[in-house]
Amino acid sequence: MNFTLVVCTYMRPKSLLDLLQSVKTQTRYPDEILIVDGSTNEATKDMLQQNTFQNLCYYKVEAQHRGLTKQRNFGVSKVSEASEIVCFLDDDTVLEPNYFEEIMNAFAGDAEIVGVGGVAINENNWRKKEKNKIYNKHNYYELGEYVYPEGSRNVLRNRLGLQSNLGPGLMPEYSHGRTCGFPLDGRTHEVDLLIGMSFSFRKHIFNSINFSQYFEGYGLYEDADFSIKALQFGKNVITTKAKLSHFHDQAGRPNKYKYGLMVVRNGWYVWRLKYPNPSFKARLKWNAITLVLTLIRFSNIFTTNKRKEAFTESMGRLIGWLSLSVNKPRIE
Repeated sequence: MNFTLVVCTYMRPKSLLDLLQSVKTQTRYPDEILIVDGSTNEATKDMLQQNTFQNLCYYKVEAQHRGLTKQRNFGVSKVSEASEIVCFLDDDTVLEPNYFEEIMNAFAGDAEIVGVGGVAINENNWRKKEKNKIYNKHNYYELGEYVYPEGSRNVLRNRLGLQSNLGPGLMPEYSHGRTCGFPLDGRTHEVDLLIGMSFSFRKHIFNSINFSQYFEGYGLYEDADFSIKALQFGKNVITTKAKLSHFHDQAGRPNKYKYGLMVVRNGWYVWRLKYPNPSFKARLKWNAITLVLTLIRFSNIFTTNKRKEAFTESMGRLIGWLSLSVNKPRIE
């Protein structure tokens, strides 16, 4: 199968160069690489002129096409007719040498699979269970031979009975799923949600769906939105054999107040996309979890050095939650 890599970038020439250098070492090289640049300067273009990469096409987009979902849709519109798979990567990732080979193996192994994601190894906190050790269910999440140490917010959710009743990558009726990912067990796991830093789809589904422009600019949870839409065509899976590192470059990210707003309002949007008519109990749980997480973020004012960030984000979350009572997002 021919495949195209689409990378949407904004003001991150150094990170993009690191990614492309890792693409060079791949055991399966993309048949086409499309760089869709929304930067407001020429640094990314200059970097690409100074470094040569096979099969690469560069597009500098103007304001009307700027923003993650718009740039992704623009990139899809430029994909070659010969491509069967479209791969998306964040511009601040770096690939292990067999990343694309494993992504393509997953597609080739099951015709029902329409979406495939990889695993960020530098963010993976799973470890093998120790023999004869008993793990507290509030402090650890167990999956097969592996165990994941829960963060403070999930410990609290566990103790309050607000944790997801499903496995990683699956969205419960009250939306707030597990964020622990999967252990590096070499297996493929079926999921609802793929992560935008590393996901790929069969090209034919773009004839019917695209990336929603509701998620403007930074586009938090646009990946969840598209993953849910893709489920109507088949299965989404994460293959733990497709490995990369994700470095979360801070360039181009929104301020913490806007981020807090997006966490709540965009989170509500993808919840209701998946569950248009949730039960009363699910509604209570979604709101309870949203408020608990807001309170935890507010407490960071007193527990971290980044007090201003903690305050502004928690205010964004609170205002976002209150705004839902008078101005809910319109689901496409």
